[in-house]
Amino acid sequence: MTSDAPRRRWLRAGIWLAVGVFAWFAVTRLVGAVDWAAVGDAFGALAPWVALPLVGLLLLRQMLNAVPLTFYLPGLGLRRSMQNDLTANIVATFAPPPADIVVRVSMFRSWGLDPVAGLAGGALNTAKFYAVRFLAPTIGIALIAFQGAERRQWLVALLCGLVAAVMLTGLVLVLRGDHLAAWLGRTAGRGVRRFRASVDPEAWATRMVEVRGHSAASLRRGLLPSMLALVGMVLADAFILVTALQACSVVGLSLVDILAAFLLAYPLTLFPLFGFGLLDAVLVGAWTTIAGVEQEGAIVAATIVWRVVTIVGTLALGGASLLWWRLRHRDLVGVSASVAGD
Repeated sequence: MTSDAPRRRWLRAGIWLAVGVFAWFAVTRLVGAVDWAAVGDAFGALAPWVALPLVGLLLLRQMLNAVPLTFYLPGLGLRRSMQNDLTANIVATFAPPPADIVVRVSMFRSWGLDPVAGLAGGALNTAKFYAVRFLAPTIGIALIAFQGAERRQWLVALLCGLVAAVMLTGLVLVLRGDHLAAWLGRTAGRGVRRFRASVDPEAWATRMVEVRGHSAASLRRGLLPSMLALVGMVLADAFILVTALQACSVVGLSLVDILAAFLLAYPLTLFPLFGFGLLDAVLVGAWTTIAGVEQEGAIVAATIVWRVVTIVGTLALGGASLLWWRLRHRDLVGVSASVAGD
């Protein structure tokens, strides 16, 4: 395992480089030449106090993202759920999979919670987020339905709505069927066994079936409220952008203009780093078309602010969460260190 570490680091560095090149290509091809002097002027006009609502919205976003797991793992609580999500996110960003799963398991064990139930909840949460990701365009089209939405916008919303429906149907089948639950447990067990040789994937499969059987009712009860929480998370993300656009003095865009474009393009977050580059270029292009080319510099500055808050800010919170957990549970520091090293 350790002999593969340098190769994995080089691979991850290559991926980050490719993402950067792709982002630059997307911006230049979809937006065109950016007036960086105007972008700088927009940054210069930012008031320091705007950091307060931006950080507040980021915390709200992360809190809503952590809500679903609290339904699936009794005793976890919202604070620990946020800590678990943030820590897994930073580990997944800088270490190869399944390092984030190993950290999640270690954290669950340190809190005296069932790691299999925790991973089951985490997997369900991920599945629901993918469904919400494709549900977002249907919300976006609803905002502009009476303003004369274009045919291609209706088509995108319809296709994404169908994908979301298929995903939610599959999720319900997992909650009702032992076969899929066993597959989920076995897959997670195989991933963790790469770091813990004592893990038996078949035992994890059996335990997952037991968790599904004992918790099916609570999982179904938590399906709707957790979906609503994830929709709220997407909207909190959107309002970070709204705040950034207002702080950069962008004019000519209504709240509906901002939210509709963001929600219709939200499936692009499937791409690396939450659609970094491609999503930004689509949003800048859409909003510049509405507000006018003279607003392009301020719009670009606002999207940069949004990215700094949502990517760098989330990683900073994750780093603090990981450090706090390691200080509180020093007996498991070795596990965390091995994860970070691999």
